[in-house]
Amino acid sequence: MHVVRGLLGIAAFVGLAFLLSENRRAIVWRNVATAVGLQFLFAALVLYFAPARAVIEWVGGRFVDLLGFTGEGVGLLFGSLNDKSKHGVLFAIQILPSIIFFSAFTSMLYYLGILQKVVYGFAWIMSKTMRLSGSETLSASANIFLGQTEAPFLIKPYLPAMTRSEMLTIMVGGMATIAGAVMIAYIAFLGGDSPEQQVLFATHLITASVINAPAGLMISKMLLPQTEQVSTDLAVSKEKIGTNLVDAICLGTTDGLKLAVNVGAMLIAFTALIAMLNALLGWAGNPHTLAAGGTTLLAYPGINHWIAEVTGGAFKSFSLEFVFGIVYAPIAWLLGIDSGYLLQSGALLGTRTVLNEFISFQQLGALKAAGTLTDPRTVIILTYAMCGFANIVSIGIQIGGIGSLAPNQRGNLAALGVKAMIGGTLACYLSACVAGILV
Repeated sequence: MHVVRGLLGIAAFVGLAFLLSENRRAIVWRNVATAVGLQFLFAALVLYFAPARAVIEWVGGRFVDLLGFTGEGVGLLFGSLNDKSKHGVLFAIQILPSIIFFSAFTSMLYYLGILQKVVYGFAWIMSKTMRLSGSETLSASANIFLGQTEAPFLIKPYLPAMTRSEMLTIMVGGMATIAGAVMIAYIAFLGGDSPEQQVLFATHLITASVINAPAGLMISKMLLPQTEQVSTDLAVSKEKIGTNLVDAICLGTTDGLKLAVNVGAMLIAFTALIAMLNALLGWAGNPHTLAAGGTTLLAYPGINHWIAEVTGGAFKSFSLEFVFGIVYAPIAWLLGIDSGYLLQSGALLGTRTVLNEFISFQQLGALKAAGTLTDPRTVIILTYAMCGFANIVSIGIQIGGIGSLAPNQRGNLAALGVKAMIGGTLACYLSACVAGILV
């Protein structure tokens, strides 16, 4: 049944992309089949082919090592506050600094040209199999490691002349994957203090980001098929970040600091807003009576008790998470998640789309740590489903970030924003279906 439901989910999400397409007759179904095939191939290699899994686990282990190296710098700055045995996990001290360090590390790899060679390898595979333009496959491949505004830097010279279809592909690629800097934080959320769990989820997060790349290419070309002639040449921009290696590291550190502060600020603001809305909804779900002169005119029994009862205590009262759970539960079912976890999973999927994936991963890690979400398979499927930047806030980020590299494309970026968010979401859901079938 897991296989049947996963295939049904793939058909449903591909069908939705078909319905939302601007030009259904121009869809190249060969590319659709190739992209889905690449997803299954990459995922199966990692999950079932020992040498490939060993390589990805080794890479995942190095991500975990980076967490440890970050701790050395944090310990120098904050001293005993970095000791989890004394103070527990302090988010601002143990998690956010990892974003800063990985951003500096990535910038160093970029300056040395190492990252470009890895990106070129992935781009070559997807370009030859899907026959798309070289620039968009390069950007999609770069998104496996870089953020949605950093990856287009690799193809900066080509951005001004790109077609609408190519621009949507760049945007969907950014929405469908996550940056390595925040991946480090998600590994910490899901793995906790266990090195084995950290390597496990590092492996799945890396795999998700890899298989989301062809899915993003495929979905974008369904939503807005390419009808103009484009160049298939693969040429990585020679432009460097920084004037020398030290300057590149400094620039990466500064960018990482901005990202870490932005993430921390968003978490404070959105968590506070969620708490406020939940307080209002919880009050609305309480029993209320309207009386006059000792006579009860209206008695509202409330729904909080009923919600707690029907959800088996998963939700204590009427809340934003409960609303998301109801709305997104059918999607969770299509992803292959077992019926006992549909509402909880739906709540996380809704939070990821309406707010952002950082909050949803934090909540997933908290549910896992508290023993509220105990099914390992559900946690893994959700990891794939949420492994992308597809949310409302990212539309503005892309308009500002990519628009600064190609000002003449701002109109297209603004017009395609919502379509890109939908495309990125569908790409992540396709990968989750693949994971649901194979795990």
